[in-house]
Amino acid sequence: MPFLLRVELPDVPGSLGRVASAIGEAGGDIEAIEIVEKRHEGVAVDDVLLEMAPGAMPDSIVSACNALDDVRVVWISRYAAGGNLFLDLEAVEELTAFPAKALDRLIDLLPITFRADWAARVGEGQGVVYATEAAPSNLTWISMGRAARLSTDDDNVHCGARLNHQEVVIIGRRGGPEFLDSELARLGHLVALAMSIVRAG
Repeated sequence: MPFLLRVELPDVPGSLGRVASAIGEAGGDIEAIEIVEKRHEGVAVDDVLLEMAPGAMPDSIVSACNALDDVRVVWISRYAAGGNLFLDLEAVEELTAFPAKALDRLIDLLPITFRADWAARVGEGQGVVYATEAAPSNLTWISMGRAARLSTDDDNVHCGARLNHQEVVIIGRRGGPEFLDSELARLGHLVALAMSIVRAG
């Protein structure tokens, strides 16, 4: 069963190697790593896609990583999106392949690209226009400019970006982790690109 681990670690040579060794000793096999964010204070945030050895538990991975100096596990969860991390460039290639369907395809790709549970396009006065299967049906349009985190009344985390004057894109994770500033910037960029592809097509 694949798991996705989000971990904070010092942005210095050797840190990732220490984390990889700890994961391996705890029964995890790393399939892919993506740098999610680099912070000014010398901290990196990485997403690690891993497979667990039979009988190994995710708690052992968390404990092994947290035992390292200046390393903190932000989140770990089963990862149902498949065997690799889906990068932004791959999403752009998919969007440009069929410009007429780029807006709907964007929604299909966002949960994979951002390791989220769902995504939706929400129209002003229309409600949900297009969504992935797990998206809540009661989402409402929110006036927004740049991509931003959205407040919720439970432990889920949402963020969104304006698609055009009538629609916004919203993505959500059940229980976290919180969307990082770098993820908000990426979301805004991908949403703007999708809109440009539709206009050009």
